[in-house]
Amino acid sequence: METPPPSETPGQKARALLKILQESYPAFRDFQPLAIGIDKQLLARQPDIERKTLRLALGMHTNSLRYLKVLEKATHRVDLDGKPGDAVSEEHRAHAAQTLRERFRKDAERRKAEREAAELEKQRTAKLNQLVEKFGKNR
Repeated sequence: METPPPSETPGQKARALLKILQESYPAFRDFQPLAIGIDKQLLARQPDIERKTLRLALGMHTNSLRYLKVLEKATHRVDLDGKPGDAVSEEHRAHAAQTLRERFRKDAERRKAEREAAELEKQRTAKLNQLVEKFGKNR
C-alpha cells in the first residue's frame, strides 16, 4: 500500500488514504464496524502512514452515512482481515442511530429552507413583474 503524495492538503491526503484502505481491506470497503484500536493495527502493518492523516481518514470513514447505517444494526466489530471481534455496544448503536436522525433532520430542515427561499423568490419575481406591467404601460 502506498501513501498519498506530500503536496496534498490534509483532507486530500486523508481521502486518498481512505480510498487505499477501501481497496486494501474488505472491512473498509464494506463499511463494517471497525474494531476498537483499528488505527494501531493499521500502523503496525503500515508504519509509513502518518498518524494525523490516518485519524482524519478514519474520522471520514466512521462518520460516513453508510458506516453509521451499518453500525446502527451491527452486532460485532471486525478487524482488518474481516474476522469478528468484540460486540458492538448498545451505546455505540444508539449513538449511530442518534447521529443519523440528527443528520436526516438537518437535511430535511435545509431542504425546507431552500424550498421556502425559492418560493419567496418566485413570489418576489411575480410581484416585480406585476409592478413592471402596471407602471411600464404609462411610459
